[in-house]
Amino acid sequence: MTINKRFLLARRPNGAPVADDFTLVSEEVPALSDGQFLIRNRFASLDPAMRGWMDDAESYMPPIPLGAAVRASTVGEVVESKAEGFPVGQWVTGLNAIEEYSVGVAGGFSQPIDVSMVPSPTNFLSVLGAVGMTAYFGYLEVCKPEPGDVVLVTGAAGAVGSLVGQIAKIKGASKVIGIAGGPEKCARLIERYGFDVAIDYRGKSVDQLTAELAAAAPNGVNIIFENVGGDILDAGLNNLAMNARIGLCGLISEYNNAGAKTGARNVWQLIVKRASITGLLVADYVPRFMEGIVEMAGWMQSGKIVFDEHIDHGIDNALPAFLRLFSGTNDGKMVLAL
Repeated sequence: MTINKRFLLARRPNGAPVADDFTLVSEEVPALSDGQFLIRNRFASLDPAMRGWMDDAESYMPPIPLGAAVRASTVGEVVESKAEGFPVGQWVTGLNAIEEYSVGVAGGFSQPIDVSMVPSPTNFLSVLGAVGMTAYFGYLEVCKPEPGDVVLVTGAAGAVGSLVGQIAKIKGASKVIGIAGGPEKCARLIERYGFDVAIDYRGKSVDQLTAELAAAAPNGVNIIFENVGGDILDAGLNNLAMNARIGLCGLISEYNNAGAKTGARNVWQLIVKRASITGLLVADYVPRFMEGIVEMAGWMQSGKIVFDEHIDHGIDNALPAFLRLFSGTNDGKMVLAL
């Protein structure tokens, strides 16, 4: 008998998630049917988007059902199999859940991976996973960079933002500006990720942020890679260059709002500067992931990009680890070792 610890959604959070919104259970793993395989999840990716999946609201993915394990991308090993192409011992990555064991099905979300090509299997949840592919395709395909662009990245010290800034430099940006929270993260933007300017948003009004951006980019920014929204997006909208492009990746400042969403207020500037704003979702590029993985792996091996992972341990720590994403206490891609 194999016992599976699972982190379940017990009720819909109202604002920031709290312990009573979840429950941790131990259940027997069901017997496999033909075409199925059992994954021993070793690592789970913790991402801000998961907060949206907890709400009963229309989105690009259905809400997590109450009583179900919290959906998450995982990396693990096949420990039992009745599926061709997924032998015991094969490492796989896919969209599963925060649970020790997941049942996969041939033709489903789980894909085999070669962990010998990376320093750690967790890299398939960060630089070579959905995070890396969001940065790669989001910047190159949605933001449509041109040599000499001035680029603004919000949430710049985060897993996606830190990679976007580095890709922008590789692709010929003349200046990359990052917005992050706190002096340590701002220092890391410059010293580790190669940003040209780092702006600390903490304790600053829209007017103050607008002025700091104007000083850093007196002719405006050509690209905004937006992860935060709210006041930070408004300050960016006040500093657009003509024909600027905005890639809207996330709105982390809004996710835990218990009431109405704030939204951007300065959208008039899109008209003034004939700018465009485009939502981006990495799922649109799944058929092209290998293209991005090959190029990102090459940049990683040549030292053109660096990345960080913050790994917390134990399924019992799933909630505090997840909440790091919103308090900003993680240093790199947030991963839970199961």
